[in-house]
Amino acid sequence: MPVVVVESPAKAKTINKYLGPDYTVLASYGHVRDLPPKDGSVDTEQDFAMTWEVGADSRKHVKAIADALKEDNALILATDPDREGEAISWHLEETLRKRKAIKKDTPVSRVVFNAITKAAVTEAMANPREVDTPLVDAYLARRALDYLVGFNLSPVLWRKLPGARSAGRVQSVCLRLIVERETEIEAFNPREYWSVEAALETPRGQEFTARLTSLAGKKLDRYDIPDQTQAELAVQAVTSRDLAVQSVEAKPASRNPSAPFMTSTLQQEASRKFGFGARQTMNAAQRLYEAGHITYMRTDGIDMAPEAVAAARDEIKARYGADYVPASPRIYKNKAKNAQEAHECIRPTDMSVDAGKLARLEADQRKLYDLIWKRTLACQMEGARLERTAVEIGSTDGQVGLRATGQVVLFDGFLRVYEEGRDDSTENGNGATGSGDGDDKRLPQMSDGEATRKLGVTPNQHFTQPPPRYTEAS
Repeated sequence: MPVVVVESPAKAKTINKYLGPDYTVLASYGHVRDLPPKDGSVDTEQDFAMTWEVGADSRKHVKAIADALKEDNALILATDPDREGEAISWHLEETLRKRKAIKKDTPVSRVVFNAITKAAVTEAMANPREVDTPLVDAYLARRALDYLVGFNLSPVLWRKLPGARSAGRVQSVCLRLIVERETEIEAFNPREYWSVEAALETPRGQEFTARLTSLAGKKLDRYDIPDQTQAELAVQAVTSRDLAVQSVEAKPASRNPSAPFMTSTLQQEASRKFGFGARQTMNAAQRLYEAGHITYMRTDGIDMAPEAVAAARDEIKARYGADYVPASPRIYKNKAKNAQEAHECIRPTDMSVDAGKLARLEADQRKLYDLIWKRTLACQMEGARLERTAVEIGSTDGQVGLRATGQVVLFDGFLRVYEEGRDDSTENGNGATGSGDGDDKRLPQMSDGEATRKLGVTPNQHFTQPPPRYTEAS
């Protein structure tokens, strides 16, 4: 019976179920070796030679694997399909060779699967390979950089922030981003501006809201009403004039779904919708992955396997009808130039399984699975079709002009399943928050030349806002 090594006991249990009694599946419990936390573990004078030691907690796990190899002279390394997973396999092989647990005739192979399903595991076992040396080299470079940066930076952190653990290449860059944002916030000077809204009524008694867009025949920019005095003059100008509809323009519009999740977008959306921290999201995703419900959750890829796209389209048709399935599959590509895209997006392994069928999951896992399932189906659905209406209202002398906007959803498309959340702050280039034009409101029926009755005219004070502080996810 070959010895199969995975990273976690939960994963070992699931894979053992698929492989059956012909394999011995053991867990390495993550990395088995690391650099000793002392000066000289990376020797910059000797071509960055690195000294490794097996951790105290890992010795018993290495021994268990070595003991199993005495009975089964074949080793299959099945750790995660990323750089760290490749490194764990490399460390294991190196450690077992030093212990002489791997003999000259011991076959050692590496298998990877993007999802822990019977089909994926079986296919991986049928296509073994060797440990990927360039991927291991990438890990070694990263680990050396972590050590060389962190060994000098961490003592500074300990002095300045008692209780802090360590700092490395990621933490130092992150700290710089936070400091730069804080500097922007401290240097920010808020700017006052006002807007004017009118509550109006059509001859048929239907109410709607319009905002002032031109005054004294001039189109208003954001800061053209700078204070309360000017705002009150603008209110008086609107109040003292009769208003009528000058034009009604309805334009078709469409909205397409967002791309499926990768790690960062999953963390951001779980933060927006559930208030999950990044660690909470990834812990729940890890358990879903190990249980075989979703694909690998550490990825910057947004493409989907062709069979997954076909399964999603079939499920959409079965649940919502053929109208919700676009004529051709949607293809997503990452716009980031440095995206590695080594894995596909985060998606369910079985499109027909919704959260309702996974009632035994913990609440966090079920919420996250529901989010992933909905986003995945939505990304392959037909776009939403809308009608956006803009109504221009003005006085006969041309001194004041107002605009009311709204939209009607003609066909909900992907919105039937999922709509992406938004961060609380809607920044623009001036650091100002959007006032909201009411684009999602439905307007009453109106026609050119129709008089409107004023129910009230209200000035609203605004201040530009500094850039927001980062949330953990953003």
